Amino acid sequence: MVDFIGIRRVQELVGDLGPAAFIAGLAREIEADYRRWAEFEKSPRHATHSSVGVIELMPACDGRQYAFKYVNGHPKNTARGLLTVTAFGMLADVDTGYPIVLSEMTLTTALRTAATSAVAARWMARANSRVMALIGNGSQAEFQAIAFHAMQGVRELRLYDVDPAATDKLEDNLAALALPGLRIVRCRSTAEAVQGADIVTTVTADKCNATILTPGMVVPGMHLNAVGGDCPGKTELHAGILLRSDARVVVEFEPQSRIEGEIQQLSADFPVTELTEVVTGRKPGRAGDAEVTVFDSVGFALQDFSALRYLHRLHRQRRGTRAAIDLIPDLEDPKDLFSLLGAPVRPRALPVAELTA
Repeated sequence: MVDFIGIRRVQELVGDLGPAAFIAGLAREIEADYRRWAEFEKSPRHATHSSVGVIELMPACDGRQYAFKYVNGHPKNTARGLLTVTAFGMLADVDTGYPIVLSEMTLTTALRTAATSAVAARWMARANSRVMALIGNGSQAEFQAIAFHAMQGVRELRLYDVDPAATDKLEDNLAALALPGLRIVRCRSTAEAVQGADIVTTVTADKCNATILTPGMVVPGMHLNAVGGDCPGKTELHAGILLRSDARVVVEFEPQSRIEGEIQQLSADFPVTELTEVVTGRKPGRAGDAEVTVFDSVGFALQDFSALRYLHRLHRQRRGTRAAIDLIPDLEDPKDLFSLLGAPVRPRALPVAELTA
């Protein structure tokens, strides 16, 4: 039997710890894995694109365990009452090839994305950053708000979305969370939202080369958490922001980010820093308070590897609903797979009359 973690079990585990504590624990797991970056076999995700979206496979392996995630991105799904992003993942044992756990990853992807953003901000944003603009108030927004409030000390959120209903939803959910000391400011434009912001998080969904932020909106010392651009032809930042002389750009995995990130707009020799270099101290995340820092986040399979291990450990350690599925045969004789079907069924012999009719 293979352990199974469904939506209800993730709800149970997050509810048991609390969303902020869950994200903080996941962030520690992700940072620890980025510190042992050299142990991982890494590759850009395999993407199958269509005119309406993308379906991707994201593998990662540290030589002991192997993980993959299946994920889609279809921005127009919400018009049909469907989620933009859905995902599931598996963690397996390298020695046997046997699956260890099969898990939902739709909710978990949102949690790990926010956790990764907070890890990067801890190294890249100014220590006294307390005001964040949140541009794009859809499915990822609450998770980003929780992570930055808990881990970065953000106390003012400045919200903007082209769809007022998305901001209504976000405001209602944040009010229900009652995050201590958090002030919510609803803005009428991106330009208004970024005024006075120490951190700007962009997490929009349109699959296009959008210009959510322009150079004139960015001031010295800002940290930009660019989350929405995650496939070829989908960006959020004007290229001029990346090309600023005072800008530092950090990516998760350079070969993938060259294809899918904000830096797809620039030449192949444009210099970037990988997140692993920052968390291990090989390169600074920020050289000074006046520097503009950009975390060009597209999501990387190592984060899903971390999330699956974290989820599975909590699943085993904490009480509550546990489930398993019979995904792999359990045989007395591992060479006799056919025994699962039992004795072969012999065809009924037909009378001669029926054979010649």
